[in-house]
Amino acid sequence: MKLEEIVALSVKHNVSDLHLCSAWPARWRIRGRMEAAPFDAPDVEELLREWLDDDQRAILLENGQLDFAVSLAENQRLRGSAFAQRQGISLALRLLPSHCPQLEQLGAPPVLPELLKSENGVILVTGATGSGKSTTLAAMVGYLNQHADAHILTLEDPVEYLYASQRCLIQQREIGLHCMTFASGLRAALREDPDVILLGELRDSETIRLALTAAETGHLVLATLHTRGRSAGS
Repeated sequence: MKLEEIVALSVKHNVSDLHLCSAWPARWRIRGRMEAAPFDAPDVEELLREWLDDDQRAILLENGQLDFAVSLAENQRLRGSAFAQRQGISLALRLLPSHCPQLEQLGAPPVLPELLKSENGVILVTGATGSGKSTTLAAMVGYLNQHADAHILTLEDPVEYLYASQRCLIQQREIGLHCMTFASGLRAALREDPDVILLGELRDSETIRLALTAAETGHLVLATLHTRGRSAGS
């Protein structure tokens, strides 16, 4: 099967993740459970040659791992993690919704739109892997894009959802491509006149410190934090 056919079948079966390696049968995750997929794994190295540029391939060869995102036909977007292991290169793919979700569709608490009207502060979306943190952030940006007049600057690793500026001016920066780290991108953001700063993940103490500084100096910061539970707060 071609990858586009695999993705279409995955969407039909509500698959959240695909696991591909040329050395063993493909697997996918449905409702949190890993299962054997009903197709043969495509040639992973051939896919990566098609998807990655020279710089990304060099990073993968040097570090043995690489996070990236790719767009397919019909607005389907995938978040990928390629990594070297004993049997070759493996590829974990997260299927992203083809359209930015609405807060109402996610069952977000009614207080969240009110929090998004704040001129400063931090809104954290927390949870385990696969709990919908990135999807929730995307819905928040989508809400602002429809209801606010603001400059939104995102720092992501990788860029997952693609936003088209509507009421908001939205500029997206990818770690490793447009800036070296979350911390360096955040330091630069403070000089780029944003109203809202989206951080794909709070990974280290320096980024957390800079995020708090941004919030204290008149910016609304939206960020995710990896935890075992799920919540949103300001």
